[in-house]
Order: sequence, then C-alpha cells, then structure tokens
Amino acid sequence: MSKHSLMDGRVHVYMRENSRHWQCSTFLNNRNYRATTGTDSIAQAMDYAEDWYLGLRGKAKAGILKTEKSFADAAEVFLEEYAAVTDGERNPEAIVGHRRRITLHLVPFFGTLGLSEITPAKVLEYRIKRRKALVKGKETGPSRSTLHKEIVTLRMVLKSAILHGDLIALPIIAEPYKKAGKFGRRAWFSEEEYKQLYNATRERAKNPKRKNKREDCEDLHDFVLLMVNTGLRPDEAYRLQFRDVKIVTERGSDQAILHIDVRGKRGTGYCKSMPGAVFPFERIVKRRTPQPTSLDGNKKQLKPAPMDKVFPRIHRELFNTILDEQGLKFDRDGQRRSAYSLRHTYISLRLMEGADIYQIAKNCRTSVEMIEKHYAAHIKNMLDAEAINVRKPRQQRARRARGDEGEQPSA
Repeated sequence: MSKHSLMDGRVHVYMRENSRHWQCSTFLNNRNYRATTGTDSIAQAMDYAEDWYLGLRGKAKAGILKTEKSFADAAEVFLEEYAAVTDGERNPEAIVGHRRRITLHLVPFFGTLGLSEITPAKVLEYRIKRRKALVKGKETGPSRSTLHKEIVTLRMVLKSAILHGDLIALPIIAEPYKKAGKFGRRAWFSEEEYKQLYNATRERAKNPKRKNKREDCEDLHDFVLLMVNTGLRPDEAYRLQFRDVKIVTERGSDQAILHIDVRGKRGTGYCKSMPGAVFPFERIVKRRTPQPTSLDGNKKQLKPAPMDKVFPRIHRELFNTILDEQGLKFDRDGQRRSAYSLRHTYISLRLMEGADIYQIAKNCRTSVEMIEKHYAAHIKNMLDAEAINVRKPRQQRARRARGDEGEQPSA
C-alpha cells in the first residue's frame, strides 16, 4: 500500500491495493477520520487532504465536529469488504447493484449523517422522498421491489458498521403501517397470448423489417420457444453454451428432450425441457454451424464451438417492440411483462397441465413455497372440485334435520 504524510505527520495519504483513488486519514479529538480524495493524482490528493484536515480542525474548534463515523464512510468500508469477501461467490452484478444504490440514492440522502442519526424516522423520511421522486416532471417513485433492494443495501451497510464497532445496534428500518405485500400472480402469458406472441415472433423472423436483422429475429423466435419449454431464467439462458445442452431420448416417453446444465444465480443446476424445445435448439445449431471452406467439405461434421454461447446477443429492445405491437406489454393487472414472464408462463402452463409441483420446483431451481405463493394459489386447475364439494349422504342429513342423529337403540 502506497502511503505519504504531510502536515508534520498529522495527515496521511494512501492508496489501497484494490482502489484506484487516494484516501486520506487523520487522528483528531481521540478519533480516526478517513475520507476518499476522489482522484488518482497524488498531487491533487495531497491538496485535497490538506484542505480536508484544515476543515476538520475548524469544525472541531467551533464545536460542530461529529465524533462518529458518517454513513458515507461506513458505506465505503462496506463496499470494499463486500467485494473482497464475496469474490467468486456472488454474481458481479450484485456488487455493482449495491454500489449503484449507495452512490445514486443512499449517500446523497444519508451520507453526511452520523450512524447514530439514522433512525427509523429518518428511514421513513427516505422512503417518502423516494416514492415522491420526480421523473420527467411526473411524480413517479420506484417500484416496491426496487425500494426494498435499497433498504436491504442500507441494512447491510449498518450491519457492517456494527461489525466494526461504529454502531451499537441496528435500528428498526422495517416499513411501518403496512403488512407484507400480497402475493399476486406474476406477469405471464396465457395460452392464447403465448400463441399470439410466438406467431408474431415467427412472422418477424420470416419477414424482418431490416434485412440485416434477420438472424436476430430468428434468434428471438427460438428464444421465446426455448424459454417457454424449459423454464430457464433469462440470465441462465444467456449464459448457456452449446456444451451445456444435449438432445436426449427420455426413457419411458421415447421423446427427444433437452438435458441442460444450468449456471445462474443458484449456482449449477439441471433442467429437462419439454419436447417442444428440441426443434428450436436444432435450428439454432444449424444457424451457428460454420459453412465448409471448400467444395468437398463435409458439412455434417461441422458444429458450433462447444464454448460458443447459444444466445450471443440480448434482444431486449426487439422483444419489447413486438410486445408493444401486439398489445402484450402489460397484463390485465397492469404488470409489465418481460423476458422473465416466459419462465412464469412455463411454470403456470405446467401447473395447469397437472404436473407435480415438487418436480417443477426442482426443474426450475426454485422452491415449492415460491411456486405456491406466486403461481399455485392463482391457478384454478390446482383446486380439486371433487375434494371441495364433499356432501354428507342424504339419509344422514335427514336424521340431522330431525335432531335424532347419534341416538342408539336400547340394549
């Protein structure tokens, strides 16, 4: 770690191994203070450190210097530790997400506050402010799940502060006045809507609006079919390599299906597809197969490279365009549909066909509880009318009406 001193050794400027900005520190009023200079230039960093130190001394003499660590300092420590401790265990996007939420929302609101000043009332004030955020002149705050993620990040920063002894206890930051949100059906496509969608993607694949986008349109069509026949998460589908997928004839049914090695947010798992996923995958293989370089080349021996991705590009914009054209972007409850809705469609259709809920959970790398909360409770096929509409025998009901049920003949 590079380190420099100034102001007769009262201020130190240093750079950590995994950081690209110089940091500064000092010991004042029986407490250590640290800050980032926000620059990778040592000259600018030393100028910043000198001004920062003099500012602290001025506040100390005026009696307004806080003697506890600020939220911004605790957040910086948390980000450095979290990235190092979870290296290789968490998706890098999760670390980026925490950093983005801290930088864009949490630090601008809590940054200058001392850790003890982050009270339940202050967190409630933050929730209200975020929900009244203005976007393009309109009062439209984040979704419930987005705000929940921000509060989770806030909680993790405060737990890190407790670990370092900068905070005594975690404040109550749960949302007041409101119980847990209801478990609504996640946005999916009914059988009629799914048919409408794949007909639209098929037509776009045959007649793309731009000739140089034909392969993208064909990939999107096969992506839709593959997702609804496998139940993969979008990120799992985009990580798929050709070596992860095998066409296998399943014993018992004698039908060809796909055996897929899945790598996603739950680590490594496995998936067995519906028979309808085989033909789209074969089309993808054919498109990715390189053409022979000579006239006598044996095209049957050519295959895509094992480590090539099945879906090398994300066609989010094209998918949303087709949804808008078909009027399928929102479901009847106003929920926005996305590529994730294809996974929800797979689960819902399987339940409607009477598939075992435990096997669906295993095949989708999720829990039975999640499926029961978000799918099974909203599908009428999960209700057994015969078991519900049980009635006692007519003769027994007549005896109960007369009031003589339970009477026994005399001995």
